[in-house]
Amino acid sequence: MSLLTCQNVAFAYEGITVLSGIDFEVHEGEYLCIVGENGAGKSTLLKGILGLKKPSAGQILQGDGLKPDEIGYLPQQTAAQKDFPASVTEVVESGRLNALGMKPFYSRMDKMDAEEKMELLGITDLKHHCYRDLSGGQQQRVLLARALCATRKLLLLDEPVTGLDPVMTAELYRVIRRLHEEQKITVIMVSHDIQGAVAQADHILHLGSTQLFYGRKDAYVSSEIGQRFTGGAA
Repeated sequence: MSLLTCQNVAFAYEGITVLSGIDFEVHEGEYLCIVGENGAGKSTLLKGILGLKKPSAGQILQGDGLKPDEIGYLPQQTAAQKDFPASVTEVVESGRLNALGMKPFYSRMDKMDAEEKMELLGITDLKHHCYRDLSGGQQQRVLLARALCATRKLLLLDEPVTGLDPVMTAELYRVIRRLHEEQKITVIMVSHDIQGAVAQADHILHLGSTQLFYGRKDAYVSSEIGQRFTGGAA
């Protein structure tokens, strides 16, 4: 079943088109990586998927009852966010905010969900620690747990390994892959790390102000653009 469909989508800023010709589907259980160089339109497309920017042409459709506020989102972190003075538990529980509605406090179910996600990400022993005191890799696990509290269907990850060393990068990729395979969560990951993306994903969307490629990763690796950016390494 298609969770997300882009039909001939374009985006513009102040009347100037910056991204066009976007036409793809993400089905339940898939792992899609969106790649491209800086300025290719990856961040703009992300905003569109999240409902933060309206397309200037075409349409973005959510399927299977998915709503924009039900997408688990792991954004790129700013320096200020890395220094956030809250406990790990408080950060993870904040993923339940959209589910609160008019309720002023987290329910027992909200708290149990946060506990479950911390256990799933292997950070239960950090739950009373201050978020800003954690390593980069630990912070990303906390933010993944937070994103999982917001969804059971779709995770949207924006450059999740930026700033991490090779060991932490490999570990985070393993965690995301495990969530995808064991929890059956659909993953859309935006990344400038094309080699890493190709190693992880089953589908690739390559942007360059327009859609340069969309399809399975084996087809991407053997395509002209895939050969240029990966050297044929799957």
